[in-house]
Amino acid sequence: MGALHDGHLDLVRKARTECDVVIVSIFVNPLQFNNAGDLEKYPRPISEDQKLLEAEGVDLLYSPTADDFYSSPSRLTLDFGSVASGLEGAMRPGHFSGVGIVVARLFHLVSPDKAYFGAKDLQQVAVIRALVRDLDFNVEVIRCPTRREESGLAMSSRNLRLTSEGRKTASHLFKALKLASGIEDPVSGKQEAVRYLSQYAGIEVEYLEWVNAETMEVWNGSSPAPHETAICIAAWIEGVRLIDNIVLNDFE
Repeated sequence: MGALHDGHLDLVRKARTECDVVIVSIFVNPLQFNNAGDLEKYPRPISEDQKLLEAEGVDLLYSPTADDFYSSPSRLTLDFGSVASGLEGAMRPGHFSGVGIVVARLFHLVSPDKAYFGAKDLQQVAVIRALVRDLDFNVEVIRCPTRREESGLAMSSRNLRLTSEGRKTASHLFKALKLASGIEDPVSGKQEAVRYLSQYAGIEVEYLEWVNAETMEVWNGSSPAPHETAICIAAWIEGVRLIDNIVLNDFE
């Protein structure tokens, strides 16, 4: 959705090494926002983004307006079931329906062989994989590691809205995830992570959960650990909502 950083450019670089042609879309999709204020504030430095992509050797940039992309208001909604019902799906109703619609349209327009997405939006990757599987798109969805600042803060376009002090505070989210990842029991790990974050004023935790990284269902330790487990967090800092995660047994 633009306001590109090195996390986005890592996706481009990986695609550049594996593919003959690299296409990037930049589109602030209104269907993904259930908060009009958040949509209005989302950064859109398209000229700067274009220069970054040119420097990386991108072959084509597709950056439509909402009116271009949706010739008429979309009446379609998509239900991804349990993979989208918790975490971000619970906090942002309709968000993943919007994600699914825009990605499906982009897949139809481009017919890519491979599509690259960042692991920071872990649930989004799971939703897109469900979309590809259930609608039989002939595309390989590749999840790329989260790019972080030196402090550990996950790179995000939303970080632009934080003050320098806010970015320092936000770095504790990853530290909490690292702390929790060293504790085998999810319940105890959550308690320790929340206790750690409570030391720092200005962090409002929305959720912190252990999940099956493939199905995004919450895992509380009462059943065998999933094949791939992740710890996911969402928190508010300076009025900015941030998400992050750690995949504990990353097989990619």
